[in-house]
Amino acid sequence: MSEAPGTSDTPDPLDSFDEIIEAETTRDPDLAVIEAGSRTLRTQGGPPQADVPTRPEDPEVDKALREVEAELATRWGETKLEPSVARIAALMDVLGEPQRSYPSIHITGTNGKTSTARMIEALLGAFELRTGRYTSPHVQSITERISLDGAPISAERFVETYQDIKPYVEMVDGQQEYRLSFFEVLTGMAYAAFADAPVDVAVVEVGMGGSWDATNVIDGDVAVVTPIDLDHTDRLGETPAEIATEKSGIIKQDATVILAQQPVDAAQVLLKKAVEVDATVAREGLEFGVVARQVAVGGQLLTLRGLGGEYPEVYLPLHGAHQAHNAAVALAAVEAFFGVGAQRAEPLDIDTVRKAFAAVSSPGRLEVVRRSPTVVLDAAHNPAGAEATAEAVREAFDFTRLIGVVGASGDKNVRGVLEAFEPIFAEVVVTQNSSHRAMDADELAAIAVEVFGDERVQVEPRLPDALEAAITLAEEEGEFAGGGVLVTGSVITVGEARLLLGKG
Repeated sequence: MSEAPGTSDTPDPLDSFDEIIEAETTRDPDLAVIEAGSRTLRTQGGPPQADVPTRPEDPEVDKALREVEAELATRWGETKLEPSVARIAALMDVLGEPQRSYPSIHITGTNGKTSTARMIEALLGAFELRTGRYTSPHVQSITERISLDGAPISAERFVETYQDIKPYVEMVDGQQEYRLSFFEVLTGMAYAAFADAPVDVAVVEVGMGGSWDATNVIDGDVAVVTPIDLDHTDRLGETPAEIATEKSGIIKQDATVILAQQPVDAAQVLLKKAVEVDATVAREGLEFGVVARQVAVGGQLLTLRGLGGEYPEVYLPLHGAHQAHNAAVALAAVEAFFGVGAQRAEPLDIDTVRKAFAAVSSPGRLEVVRRSPTVVLDAAHNPAGAEATAEAVREAFDFTRLIGVVGASGDKNVRGVLEAFEPIFAEVVVTQNSSHRAMDADELAAIAVEVFGDERVQVEPRLPDALEAAITLAEEEGEFAGGGVLVTGSVITVGEARLLLGKG
């Protein structure tokens, strides 16, 4: 593996933060009118994440889990939606409103939600709170979606939770125009499992959007909005402002809102919603942010500015500037949850914060799964995510020849993804995963040829063949020449590649 070495030239943290503030305050002056009506947070100054679970070793448990998966598969998939929370609200009602039995941190945005959720979970766990985390989609196992105390729930518990709520699900199915969807049932399972545990706090990632997302039957004490960009435009809107309108639905009365850096039109929408519900706002680049970062072996070393002060020498074992920004957002969210910047001015314990971040993992996000040649997996599936990944690869690795393996979903902006990766891929092997949503390999190849040229594109419809071809191409540089492979384009592609390469 070829990782860029660390550097000892660290900029002055306060100078860097002043530059961030200066850059942010050059935004559209119309925002000042919106911000004048909102409160802002200003003060002066976990346990290791479990890896992706494998199939259960016990044949009976594995059989029971497969039966549950088969039953869930008969419901609407995650791409078929009827924008309403009526069904999930009805399920919560008959279950006794389990989602009201614990406080929650609710996360929306376009990119970075799962990594941010994992960081928040690690921080809360390090401060000895029992956590429940609900994220989607899964990389390999459906049980990944529901975590307790930093680890996916066991297959046994997953099956038990499903069986517990199944009679109530069927009751609601009989009362509604449409049956509960796959995602709605899983959301109900998560909220029930968290109440049963019980957890001290739930960290919940939306599935899509915000207002009508199935998760939005909680009233998050803290609402987090990661960067908004164009994705799911057929359902959420064709501009950042339209998408932000839908995502702002998670901002509830008197909540605290943690805003990552946003396009100006999206920020206007989010801040206006905060004013309407009297929410407290903290904005990246103003109330908190990344003061300094330098590449380190296996990740990066950060200085973060939080709501209560500065947190120097924080090691994050993840690559890329985007993960540093996710870390700043996660830290601010946890500070807000603990009342830093509102009820208390002092920062969180720095040693606990360092311990938590050092233990963070995010499977399928620039994850190295093989050496000689180095094979990296990343679940980037839209242009903004692909651009962040490409920049992180340039920074953290010094590949002399990088081969891409791309398998994408047909409903994505595939051309934009390929264009983002074109500068860093010497060649690309296009393929397809096993999902019914997968774009046909030949169709993907036609687009890839337009972006890369015919000589740089190879087609291998089967993912195992695509991986073998890419590794062979990378090895042409020689054992010590710095060749590598990046598998990307879809969470499903990454998950299947992960299994094929022996992870889980």
